[in-house]
Amino acid sequence: MFKRLLALSLTFGMAALAPPAFASNCAQRATVIERLETKYSEKLTVGGLQNNRAAQSVMEIWASDETGTFTVLLTNPNGISCIVAAGTDFFKAAPKEEPKGTAS
Repeated sequence: MFKRLLALSLTFGMAALAPPAFASNCAQRATVIERLETKYSEKLTVGGLQNNRAAQSVMEIWASDETGTFTVLLTNPNGISCIVAAGTDFFKAAPKEEPKGTAS
């Protein structure tokens, strides 16, 4: 009996706490973009379409050369954007350049 009661209270307790924690990372895309641009000086660096069986979403990486911060953003078709990851010390990888000339 005690085990069932404990399991039920843990389940309902986690369910009650999960939506606010999830909601704090998501908002309308315009709101999220405005915050990234004004507060962190981030600009859209790269992005692409994420294909999933259930739905498609746009994945973007916003970054700032000034502050070194970056944010990984996932936008759903309904216009809601969620911050998937964020961090510091952003850098761009330089592509390898092939030597010019004729191949021997």
